Amino acid sequence: MEIFIKEHETKGYAIAQENEKKAGAMTYSIAGEGLIIIDHTEVEPEYNGNNLGKQMLDKIVEMAREKNVKIIPLCPFAAAMFKKTDDIKDVLKI
Repeated sequence: MEIFIKEHETKGYAIAQENEKKAGAMTYSIAGEGLIIIDHTEVEPEYNGNNLGKQMLDKIVEMAREKNVKIIPLCPFAAAMFKKTDDIKDVLKI
């Protein structure tokens, strides 16, 4: 499984692919310098139960740390992960 970040203008994506087939995506809006808003998580049904959503979130958190960006998790999945995962709260916009 490969997960990569792609940005275009004011939108960003963590895209998960396996053998060039899309397995899932987590989208975010670039809300200004130093802030992104995670707005949607989608995992293809055949990849459910593989922790793919968390892997995509981890990729975005890694990018946020590198760029010194804070995250607002509007997506219900991302919001739930931030509530229960202490080691990613350093990038959470309070």
